[in-house]
Amino acid sequence: MSKLSSIRRPVEKEMKEFESYFNATLRSNIPLLKVILNYIIRRKGKQMRPLLVFLSAGLNGTINEASYVAATFIELLHTATLVHDDVVDDASERRGALSINALWNSKIAVLAGDYLLTQGLLISVEKNRYDMLEIVSEAVQAMSEGELLQLQKARKLDITEDVYFNIIRMKTAALIAACTACGTKSVTDDEEVVRQMKELGENIGIAFQIRDDLFDYESNGLVGKPAGNDIREKKITLPLIHALQQVKSSEKKKVLAILKNRKKNSSQVNYVIDFVINNGGIEYSSIMMDKYRDKALAILDTYSNGCFQDSMREFIEYTTSRKK
Repeated sequence: MSKLSSIRRPVEKEMKEFESYFNATLRSNIPLLKVILNYIIRRKGKQMRPLLVFLSAGLNGTINEASYVAATFIELLHTATLVHDDVVDDASERRGALSINALWNSKIAVLAGDYLLTQGLLISVEKNRYDMLEIVSEAVQAMSEGELLQLQKARKLDITEDVYFNIIRMKTAALIAACTACGTKSVTDDEEVVRQMKELGENIGIAFQIRDDLFDYESNGLVGKPAGNDIREKKITLPLIHALQQVKSSEKKKVLAILKNRKKNSSQVNYVIDFVINNGGIEYSSIMMDKYRDKALAILDTYSNGCFQDSMREFIEYTTSRKK
């Protein structure tokens, strides 16, 4: 049994029902859009965010229709951001398959992403879940601001550790925090509980992103991108930020000069990877990742809710131990 299968056990029925609920939202009478939506359904990912919604709901009450609305809303938003991200990054692949913009074009991909986003908005309005709409709208705003901040900083290569954490809180953690907040909101109106679960989700999201950034310095063939891909794309993440803080300005300038070079060769990329490894970037980032994992676990320890608590603990630990 895979780790995710084990985590899903308390909500196995709900996750299966969610698929039908979600797929029903991806219907259109427009032939082109129908083809694109069918392609998206066939290429679904691990569905970690709906899983997190249901676990959060089960941890705090009884899963109900509002929980399905929350999971569907979140997954529509997440799928829309992936489609849009591929356009921004000019990526030709997503999860080992051709991206929407590669199969059709960027204009069609943007419009398809817009459709997915508006479907999520409509579901929340139709079900009168304006509370969830507020939570998710704040997440979308944060994600957009985080992406723009990262693009701005990438031009000057002046990302500090504080800026890095600000970016990943907005880009990644905001949506995962929305998962735990909306899942909780679907079963309780206790604002303090919702706030606490949102904080739990934010800590999971930060740990999740640091783990993603560490993948760039590993070469195990399991990750959906080659080692050094962030370096090629001038993305300065925590391992590199820490390593740069440990050396003299002359060495720092040398590494930054490589990053600025638009046509980096493999030896230059490998030089930066070795530089990060040799200057403690991996160890430091792992420590920080575990710190945020432990913050999430500390919040979870305030609960005593059997299988849902156990699965949430497995989910949090999986966030930092996953291999891809």
